[in-house]
Amino acid sequence: MAPKAELLPGTLDLLILKAVSLGPLHGYGVLLRIQQISAGALLIEQGALYPALYRLEEQHLLASEWGTSENNRRAKYYRLTRQGEKRLRDETQGWNRLVAAMSAVLGSSPKEA
Repeated sequence: MAPKAELLPGTLDLLILKAVSLGPLHGYGVLLRIQQISAGALLIEQGALYPALYRLEEQHLLASEWGTSENNRRAKYYRLTRQGEKRLRDETQGWNRLVAAMSAVLGSSPKEA
């Protein structure tokens, strides 16, 4: 199992959008999918997850409908909207640019400075 990593401010929304882009999920399913994809390195607190889901739905990046979960309970299922797909693309591109820049800086040697 990978060591735990702390989320940077502003990354939770991106993680949620990515998780839901892989298929509709109820809230707890989003949490589990992020944990699974990150091999346990990212643990999302429910106290942070549900307000973020609500905020993303208010921004029309997620849509929801009520359904029945695997354990036969009523659950709200989230799916990505077209706006959500666009935001996910844009945020992913921005994140990838940041990662490349950080890698370049952190990989530099005294000779390059």
